[in-house]
Amino acid sequence: MANHASAEKRNRQRIVRTERNRGIRQSVRTAVKKARAALAGGDEQLTKERITEAVRALAKAASKGVVHKKAAARTTSRIQLAFQRRGSAS
Repeated sequence: MANHASAEKRNRQRIVRTERNRGIRQSVRTAVKKARAALAGGDEQLTKERITEAVRALAKAASKGVVHKKAAARTTSRIQLAFQRRGSAS
């Protein structure tokens, strides 16, 4: 239990930030999952849209500090590389 007013405030802030970050992180995971599923599927137009959504979600989360910048860049790179490899294979 917090013993000071400042500690109580820090605790309230922690709860609010955790909730906000949890929502952002979940939306990023969903976008990346949809992009990877689209890569496994066949429709190229849908795949491009899903990859764009995932890249945007990752960049937004990284700019807010929810996801580390380099982790977002690495995930973005891997998704785009997989798309390019798939395009050259077919």
